[in-house]
Amino acid sequence: MKVDQKGHTTIIKDTHNNVEAFVEKLTNEYHAFQGQNLILDVSQDKAISNADLAHFKDLAKNHKKTKKSMIIVTDTVDFNKVPNYLNVVPSVLEAHDMIEMDEIERDLGF
Repeated sequence: MKVDQKGHTTIIKDTHNNVEAFVEKLTNEYHAFQGQNLILDVSQDKAISNADLAHFKDLAKNHKKTKKSMIIVTDTVDFNKVPNYLNVVPSVLEAHDMIEMDEIERDLGF
């Protein structure tokens, strides 16, 4: 797991290509990231599927309560079948754009 912080956003990259272990480690260390917007980069794992995204469910719901964004980066899933409780984009650049849009919406009270 590689962590890189830029302003109000923390990018966490999975380096072991194991979604379950990545989510478990994130959950155990969540207290360190809960006040930040999160970009979870699992794009190196080309075997990730829509079913694997279900592991992020509890983490996503807990993070939403903090009024911060959590975006998952991967380009190997079917975006039409991604659950509504997750934000999944194909690139880190798009993740940053989505966080900016979320921040604007929160500032406007949406």
